[in-house]
Amino acid sequence: MKKVLLLTGDYAEDYETMVPYQMLLMVGYEVHAVCPDKKKGEKVRTAIHDFEGEQTYSEKPGHWFTLSYSFDEVQPEQYDGLVIAGGRAPEYLRLNKRVLDIVRHFFEADKPVAAICHGIQILTAAGVVKGRTLTAYPAVGPEVTLAGGTFKEVPADQAVVDGNLVTAPAWPAHPAFIREFLKLMREEIPA
Repeated sequence: MKKVLLLTGDYAEDYETMVPYQMLLMVGYEVHAVCPDKKKGEKVRTAIHDFEGEQTYSEKPGHWFTLSYSFDEVQPEQYDGLVIAGGRAPEYLRLNKRVLDIVRHFFEADKPVAAICHGIQILTAAGVVKGRTLTAYPAVGPEVTLAGGTFKEVPADQAVVDGNLVTAPAWPAHPAFIREFLKLMREEIPA
């Protein structure tokens, strides 16, 4: 059974945590959803981000999400892939040295990585986007460029693949985002 590590945290985007978690369980993966300083069975509060016509997204309270594994027990070499949720959590998760070390492991080992929306902020802080083409929520584009990556603006329902990395701008991209991640994980995708 393949194992996937899912990084999330308080005020991560609700859909960007729940949907990948459930979809990866559905295809038979063991998914360890973790947050620094929290243990298996503890919860994170999510936020729902919507696109309602204002200049940026709106934010509403999301669901409580129960973590399936303890962050302190994570051994990155035991995982086949990494998923990073977006929302507001990445702005503080990227300050955690161990989070950055875990992310670097997946790039050094050339394992599949999927990051969505503001989750790309963790990648830029980890220093793994230099020379890569990726997408993110448009407000994160300048960070990608400053970190040496090429920001590619795509419709909100599309994903970008560069080597072992798949990125997407926001939760409307889940079908493309997860499909491309599963391809990187070498899964058969029905036509």
